[in-house]
Amino acid sequence: MADPRDVGLLSPVRVASGVDALTSDRAFLAAMLDAEAAVVRAQAAVGLAPPAAADAVTAAARADRYDLASLASRAAAGGNPVIPLVADLTRAVTEAAPEHAAYVHRGPTSQDIMDTASMLVTAASLDVVSADLAQTAAHLADLATRHRDTPMAGRTLTQHAVPTTFGLKAAGWRALVLDARERIDRVRGGLPVQLGGAAGTLAAFVAFAPAEQRQAVTESVGLTLVTEYAAQLGLSTPELPWHVLRTPIAAVGAALSFCTGALGKLASDVLVLARTEVGELAEGSGGGSSAMPHKANPVRATLIAAAARQVPALASVLLSSLVAPDERPAGPWHAEWQPLRDALRITGGAAHAAAELTATLVVRPERMHANLALTGGQLLTERLAAELAQELGRDRAKTLLGRAARRAAEQGLPLVDAVGAEPELAAVLSADRLRELVEPGGYLGCAGALTDRALRRTTHPLRQEPR
Repeated sequence: MADPRDVGLLSPVRVASGVDALTSDRAFLAAMLDAEAAVVRAQAAVGLAPPAAADAVTAAARADRYDLASLASRAAAGGNPVIPLVADLTRAVTEAAPEHAAYVHRGPTSQDIMDTASMLVTAASLDVVSADLAQTAAHLADLATRHRDTPMAGRTLTQHAVPTTFGLKAAGWRALVLDARERIDRVRGGLPVQLGGAAGTLAAFVAFAPAEQRQAVTESVGLTLVTEYAAQLGLSTPELPWHVLRTPIAAVGAALSFCTGALGKLASDVLVLARTEVGELAEGSGGGSSAMPHKANPVRATLIAAAARQVPALASVLLSSLVAPDERPAGPWHAEWQPLRDALRITGGAAHAAAELTATLVVRPERMHANLALTGGQLLTERLAAELAQELGRDRAKTLLGRAARRAAEQGLPLVDAVGAEPELAAVLSADRLRELVEPGGYLGCAGALTDRALRRTTHPLRQEPR
């Protein structure tokens, strides 16, 4: 019989991350059971169930007692896995403490349990992602510090532009990683429980109260119950039941999409700079090829780049969940489950790969220096134009310098020779001054200061409060 488990054969980016196990079917089952048990404990805490019932349900809510394959096959009948799980959990409590079986799933709806379980799984996953992002940011800070003044070619529209530094590039990567971590941490801190009952009014929790208590139960007991439920699970208390107010899911999708995009920028730069003909960077332990023994492929950057292309599509499904009709939807909620899990897994894998990539990234300043010389000084035309404009005026300087640059490119001449061949230019620039002006290390602008300022950022605020 074929192995039915999804072990990540077609998603190698995810398998090395701890998020993979945290989002398994077994993990979701455990989260659903935790949600069911916490409902009874919360009811006991506010006087709507006996403490012994909370103990009995909690004792029965162990994932290893339940058959995943059976739950999955029976889920189709009701459209979600909570319905067969409630039946099995009730049976387990009945066998151990029959007098407390009536307290299983008394009041919540299936969506309460599934949504809360999803938040528990998401919380655990985002903790891992955040930790990997923190490691990545630390590695990038080290790279930026060590290469603060390492010149390299700045590239715009795929072509050499003006010199920059690798330190500034690494500081830019770090800024994006910190932005991503801020979004992940903000979403993680606000993940809420879900508890609303059949249509978000919490009515059943009052209706199921013992008859002698029912008159004493007020509207506020439901609010207290939700607060206690959140405390039981370590999640936030929502302002309202969010069966069709899908801000939490949409926010998770947006944060995961931004995170993989930020890491994708890093990866895309590494992939370009690791090309054989560029050779300015290399992965510390490149991957092999099935056919070419000489290859050391940048596999981590490749997997991150792939993740950055997948998660936005998954996030679009999560964002579309905002369009959910009525008090509970048919379809939009069900459509979230697998995309959420896939997005968490892929983002977790990308964050893990980024931490490994940046920890072992090989920087080759000698190749950066060699590549700066490829255009024979053309990277410095902006600097020359500024210098010449003081003597010739901006338009005349640009015209003459453009002509010299074209001649240099067409004839394969160093720029200094082409400039020297222009009488007007040679008259205002000595040969020594010209050689000085085309030295890349002398035209780095504020790259060092910008890098220093970026590295002083230890937090990751999206918005600064006005001072």
